Amino acid sequence: MSTKAQQRRDSEEFPPHVLREYALLADGQRGALIGPRGDIAWMCMPRWDSGAVFSSLIGGGGKFAVTPSTNRFVWGGYYEDATLIWRSRWVTTSRILESREALAFPGDAHTAVVLRRVVALDQPADVDVVLDPRADFGSRRMRRLSCDEGVWTARCGTLYMRFLGAPSAEVDHDGALRAHLEVAPGAPHDLVLELSDEPLRGAPLDPDRAWAATGTAWQRAVPPISGTIADGDVRQSYAVLRGLTSPGGGMVAGATMSLPERVGQGRNYDYRYAWIRDQSYAGEAVAACGAHPLLDDAVSFVSERILADGPRLKPAYTITGGPVPGERSLDLAGYPGGADKVGNWANEQFQLDAFGEALSLFAAAARLDRLDTVHWRAVEAAVAAIRACRMEPDAGIWELDERRWAHSRLSCVAGLRAVASAAPARQGSEWTSLADSILADVSADCLHPSGRWQRAPGDDRVDAALLIPAIRGALPADDPRTVATLAGILEGLAQDHFMYRFRHDQRRLGEAEGAFLLCGFMTSLALHRQGREVEAGRWFERNRAACGPPGLYSEEYDTTQRQMRGNLPQAFVHALMMETARALADPWTGPRRRD
Repeated sequence: MSTKAQQRRDSEEFPPHVLREYALLADGQRGALIGPRGDIAWMCMPRWDSGAVFSSLIGGGGKFAVTPSTNRFVWGGYYEDATLIWRSRWVTTSRILESREALAFPGDAHTAVVLRRVVALDQPADVDVVLDPRADFGSRRMRRLSCDEGVWTARCGTLYMRFLGAPSAEVDHDGALRAHLEVAPGAPHDLVLELSDEPLRGAPLDPDRAWAATGTAWQRAVPPISGTIADGDVRQSYAVLRGLTSPGGGMVAGATMSLPERVGQGRNYDYRYAWIRDQSYAGEAVAACGAHPLLDDAVSFVSERILADGPRLKPAYTITGGPVPGERSLDLAGYPGGADKVGNWANEQFQLDAFGEALSLFAAAARLDRLDTVHWRAVEAAVAAIRACRMEPDAGIWELDERRWAHSRLSCVAGLRAVASAAPARQGSEWTSLADSILADVSADCLHPSGRWQRAPGDDRVDAALLIPAIRGALPADDPRTVATLAGILEGLAQDHFMYRFRHDQRRLGEAEGAFLLCGFMTSLALHRQGREVEAGRWFERNRAACGPPGLYSEEYDTTQRQMRGNLPQAFVHALMMETARALADPWTGPRRRD
C-alpha cells in the first residue's frame, strides 16, 4: 500500500478531533498528544523538532491506540495532580475503564518510553490495541518486525522499537500490530513502548519500576506553589511548562506544528522551538511564584544565547541552541482547515523586544538572588545590543513586516529600568538614562494625539501588545499614557472579556482571527495595576476557562464556536495564567486610576 493510502486509512480509523479533546504527555525531550479514543495522534522522535513517528493529527501516518472494544462509550479524563500523567476514562453502556498514560519522566535524549496501564474499574473490560509507528511523518513504516518471548522488536526509519504487553498481537495486512485484551478488575494491564535512535540493549523496562520512577520524578519537579487565586491550575501549568522544557533549559513554545490559527488563512506555524521572548515570559511568571527551577532554566538558556550571539540574537532556537530550519511543506493533508509546515521563517528576523524581555527576566531573577557573574555578563551584552540596535526597525512581537514598533522599544525601556534597579549604582544610572532616551524616541513618533501609544510611526492603530511594557515597568500604572493606552485597547480590541491583538482590517473582531489568550491575561494584569480588581478578576476567569477538559491552552480562542485555535499547548499562555493568578492574589498597592 502506498504511503498516502496508508495515511488516509489512519485518518479514517482515528480521525482528528477538536483541540480541546487532546491531552499532552511530555518528558522534556519530546511530547505526545493523546485523543479521546486513546489514540496518540502526535509524537516526534527523538526530540521536539524531529520528524513525527505518530502524525495523524496533521494527516500523516503512524498510530498507537488503546480503545474500548465497543464504539458505544463516552470519554473523559484528568491529570494526576501537578503532573503530565493523564488518565483516559471511558464509560461504556456496562463498564468503566481507564488507561493511565505517560512518557517516562524525566526523558532520555535518545529514548522515549510510552507507558500505558489499562485498568477495569468495575467489571471485566475489553480493549483493542493498535501499534504502527511510522517515522518521518508517516513515510517510514516498521520493518524487521519480530516477537521473542512476548516482546516485539522492529526498526522504523532510523529508530529502534521495542514493545511489551501484547504477546498475542497479530500483524495485519498493513503491517500494524493489533491485539485484543481482556482486562479483569484489580489486574491492570501494562503496555510499554520504547523508541530510540540507538540500539535498545538490556532487558525491557519493568512497568512497575518505570511508573514509580515517573511518579516520583513529577513530585520532585513541580513545587508546592500556593498563594495564588488558582493554586491547582498554577501547579498544573507549571507541570506543562516543565514538560516543555529540555534538560538544557530550552523550552519549546508549543508541542505541535501546523495547527491553523484560522481556517484556510495560511497561518500555520511550527512552534517546536525555543523563543527567547516566550522563555522570558515563562521565567518571569515562575519568578512571580518563587525561586523555582524553571526560572533558572530560563535564565540559563537565554543568557547562553545572548552571550553567544549578542546583537545577532535570533528570535528562536532549537532546544539545543541550534538554528531553526527554514519553512518547508511535507505534502500532507494537514489538520482540517490548515496546511503542513516544518521550520519557521522567524529564523530570518530581528526582534528587538526580545532583549527587553530578557532584561526583565534577568531583573526578576536578580530580585530572587538567582543571577551569577555569567548571567550579569549576559545582562551587559543585552544592554549593549539595545544600545547598538535601538534605532533599527524590527519584526516585532507579532513577527510582521519590519518597522520601528512602539512595543519593541518600550519593552526595552521596561527591561532597562527593571535591571537597572538591581545593578550597581553607576551601571544602573547609565541604563536608566538609556531607557529615558528610548522613551523620548518612542514619544516623538508613536504617541497618538489622544495621548495613548500607537503601534508604529504612521500606524495609529491600537495594539494589545502595548499593554506589556507598562506591566513590566516602562511607565507607572498611573502615567497618563498608560491609562490612555489601556482605555484605547479596551475600547477597540476587547469583546466579551476576550482580547484581540489588533485590527487586521475593517472586519468585525473575531472574523480575522481568534481572541489572543496571552493578551487576555495581560489585560487582567493591566487592570489590576490600576486598582480595578473586580474587572481584573472577570478577565482572568473568562480567559482561564478557554480550555478543554485537560486544561491546556492554545494560542487563540474562537469565541463564537468556543474552540481552541493554533498550536497546543502554547507555553506563554500557561505562563501568563500563572503570573496573573499570583498577581491577583494580592490587592494592588500602587496608584489607582478608575477612569
